[in-house]
Amino acid sequence: MGQPTEGDDQVRASQNSASSPGDASAAGDTPYEPAVRAWEEPDAGDASPAGTAGTPSAGTAGSSSAGTPDAPAQDAQDAPEDPDVPYEPSVRAWEQPRSVATVRAPSSTPPAAPTEAIPAVSATSAAGAGSPAGEQSPAVPPSDGAGTPLEGLQGDGAPSRTPKVLLGALAGVVVLAGLYVGAQWLVADSVPRGTTVAGVDIGGLPTAEAVTALDEGLGPRAAEPVTVRAGESTSTIDPAEAGLSLDSAGTVEDLTGFTLEPSRLLEHLVGGDEVPPVVGVDRPTLRTAVGGVAQSLATEPVDGTVRFADGEAVATEAAAGTQVVQDAADDAIVSAWLVTDGPVDLPTEPVEPAIDQADTDAALAEAEEVVSGPVTVEVDTQNPELPARVLARSTSFVPQDGALVAQFDGDRLTSAIVERTNDLLREPNDAHFEFSGGEPVIVGGEAGTTLDPEQVADAVGGAALSPERATQVELVEEDPEDSRASLEELGVKEVVSEFSTPLTSEPIRTKNLVRGAQLVNGTLVRPDETFSLIDTLSPIEVSNGYFAAGVVSNGVHVDAVGGGLSQMATTSYNAGFFAGFDDVEHRQHSYWFSRYPAGREATIYVGAIDMKFRNDTPYGALLQSYVSGGRLHVKIWSTEYYDVETSDSGRQEVEPVSEVDMSSSPDCEPYPGGQPGFAITVYRKVYLDGDLVKDESDFWRYKPDDAVTCTPPEQENDKDGDD
Repeated sequence: MGQPTEGDDQVRASQNSASSPGDASAAGDTPYEPAVRAWEEPDAGDASPAGTAGTPSAGTAGSSSAGTPDAPAQDAQDAPEDPDVPYEPSVRAWEQPRSVATVRAPSSTPPAAPTEAIPAVSATSAAGAGSPAGEQSPAVPPSDGAGTPLEGLQGDGAPSRTPKVLLGALAGVVVLAGLYVGAQWLVADSVPRGTTVAGVDIGGLPTAEAVTALDEGLGPRAAEPVTVRAGESTSTIDPAEAGLSLDSAGTVEDLTGFTLEPSRLLEHLVGGDEVPPVVGVDRPTLRTAVGGVAQSLATEPVDGTVRFADGEAVATEAAAGTQVVQDAADDAIVSAWLVTDGPVDLPTEPVEPAIDQADTDAALAEAEEVVSGPVTVEVDTQNPELPARVLARSTSFVPQDGALVAQFDGDRLTSAIVERTNDLLREPNDAHFEFSGGEPVIVGGEAGTTLDPEQVADAVGGAALSPERATQVELVEEDPEDSRASLEELGVKEVVSEFSTPLTSEPIRTKNLVRGAQLVNGTLVRPDETFSLIDTLSPIEVSNGYFAAGVVSNGVHVDAVGGGLSQMATTSYNAGFFAGFDDVEHRQHSYWFSRYPAGREATIYVGAIDMKFRNDTPYGALLQSYVSGGRLHVKIWSTEYYDVETSDSGRQEVEPVSEVDMSSSPDCEPYPGGQPGFAITVYRKVYLDGDLVKDESDFWRYKPDDAVTCTPPEQENDKDGDD
């Protein structure tokens, strides 16, 4: 559209022919007028004066365009030819100002499709003032105000170069992008040169070789224990047991592979750097492992303390401890593993002591007040004075609710007061049984006086912490452990069982029985208590009134301190047997002695054999024992409770005595021999209110008590106690 086309001329021809067919010859004589480009138009200031062809008047082209479509053709026919008018090229339609109109056919012609006419500029209009007055330029149909398809070409008509520039730039970007992607693809399978992982150089290696290099370079290090440190304390953890593992493939994967990130290509161009390895972490396992070593790495806080040394108050300063911060410690180990030389420092936090320095200082001030002087105590009519050294020994500072609290030892202070007074206290007299006229009576039971240790501690402690340093305490009544009423409730009122055994002709042995009877006499066995003969008679020593007499030891008749006390065992056993008490422990002699009932007797041997029975009745059992009439007596006073029946099988499987030669023994002493051996079973039936509650049998086999001659004997090794 930049040049005039044949269609333009055809439009103008059709316009002229529609006006006057007879003017064709005149039109053919008109010289060629090329169109004038818009930029070649004269300025508006150079236009012809009013009334010239350059400016149509109201009565010419303006009126024609308003009502007569064929007026331009008529004007062109009537215009005189002027051979002197210079050639004026026509102005192309796209070079015209925005003035495009539609030319309609005359009403006398058949209707036809409207034709768009691009007006041309005639030579006459271009001449301006040189045209004759009254001549008119070819009329340009006025625009009806509607837009046209060529409206976008108005202006100077110069084509724009912007699309070509944009297309070129886009092509360049595509080329560069292709080169960039290709470069990234080219280096995707190799590690950037110069790259190291925990000191292992894998730069430039393909993926598989880089993984192998890491496994070989870091594998041994990954198996070594990790040293961890918190403050001055260190410990170690096993990486595998802590859930740590080296992920070589993951490490290399982060350094290789296709990516569009510019940093990856830049690393291949300028070289990589040190990078940390990828570490596999089992968090629960790691937490357990770190928690275990955290306890050993913790530093316990030091609580402040206050004490007395040589009567002076001294203090231990408080100090905070430390403990490992679990979550941060886990992260520190993971971050430092394989890349840090030396111990891994674990983060810690302070742990404040329960007793801080302020509490300690306050307690120290109190302690200094305590020993600042003596404390005077008024009790009854006496005024003992407790010196500072006594107060220091009786005072301690103990932690309580985050503070050090002074505590005073009431028992120690009470003893100190009593020591500094005269006959201040009266001991209570416990009620007890004594035999008067052969029967038990209750004596004693009076209350005494004492000091209440708790009251003393409060009173003296308060005075020791005050400037007055004086206090007062009261005597209190102290009840006896056993009152008369409590003994009366035991029901000790009648003999429920008694037994006696004959004495021998040995006076030393009888002395031991007299002493034993004194110790047994008055023994009270309360309900559900167990009586032990060894405990009652001990210590069986000369210092306790005993003498050496005959016993049987290892089957040999010898002398020993306390000889004859087995008769006390037999007599006491039978008393308990007929009272119906439970048989806890007893053992018969190895040889039978005719002064004892066969199978129903007992012996004792300190450290080996005891005689015990338990009082399983609801009443107390008071033992009475004495030597009288050539016999040893034991009675039990209580309230009748059980009925007892006894019998035995009689002697069975009797084995006669023989003579044993012990002449080879330097200590051999002849013995005439004793009773034959035999077996026997003793039966006991115990009834309560007519009901059988115990049905017992006790089997025993006695050895023959052989005679001894001073010929080589057969060695016996039986511990039988005394006889």
